Amino acid sequence: MIIIKNKSEQEKMKIVGQKLGQVFDRLAQEIKPGRSTYEISKKAEEFLREVGCRPTFKGYEGFPGAVCTSVNDILIHGIPSKNVILKDGDILSIDMGNVDESGFQGDACRTYAVGSISDEAKRLIRCTEECFFEALKVCYVGKHLYEISMAIQKVADKYGYKLVKDFGGHGLGKEMHEDPFIYNYYSPELGLGPFLRAGMCLAIEPMVMSGSDEYITLPDGWGIQSRDHQLNAHYENDVLITENGPVILSMDNQVKMRLKDLEKQA
Repeated sequence: MIIIKNKSEQEKMKIVGQKLGQVFDRLAQEIKPGRSTYEISKKAEEFLREVGCRPTFKGYEGFPGAVCTSVNDILIHGIPSKNVILKDGDILSIDMGNVDESGFQGDACRTYAVGSISDEAKRLIRCTEECFFEALKVCYVGKHLYEISMAIQKVADKYGYKLVKDFGGHGLGKEMHEDPFIYNYYSPELGLGPFLRAGMCLAIEPMVMSGSDEYITLPDGWGIQSRDHQLNAHYENDVLITENGPVILSMDNQVKMRLKDLEKQA
């Protein structure tokens, strides 16, 4: 069942999303060679609590970290570790959730460059972000849910990358994962899915694999790693569907800059 948020609930979700964006802005400055992913997770938790939130990932189904820290060939759900030290040329995906006193949640992800990265890594990150912003263009009342999936697939195909099929986006509200599930790829047998309606809140999160789309689960039971050890990237924002068009809730400076660029191109 897809939960439609009323005006009051939408305002609460905007506030928790703004808080998450603020934390991403601060956390981006902490991504440096020599830092452990454990340190990054601790900083994220510190920043979340400073804005009046707690990390929703910590303890979720037993997950031990405040955030997911996925490096290079780890696609999603990387567990923060003192033994994983970031080095120049790495890429790091930070998936982070928050909840404040309202009970509503935010959930977003960024893939960051660590120091100076390769042109191929830059291209992969660019593709993953472009997947999201193309999907945003169809987030209007009366469009269909799987038009989001179509947009993501179109961009990945243009770049020649693969999309993971078993993980995708989702609804968001007082629960981290609400209906509907949003496929991160498109195939005609999926159909078009339900209509988008005002008051839906969707966490849209393309997960792009530069090599094969085959993966393995790490022995820790969480990390998802590309079987061929090629680079992966993950990008996610929370989007509110309104009568006047989509509103990105998890707004950080990076998103603001991207939206300005899109306005110039329009």
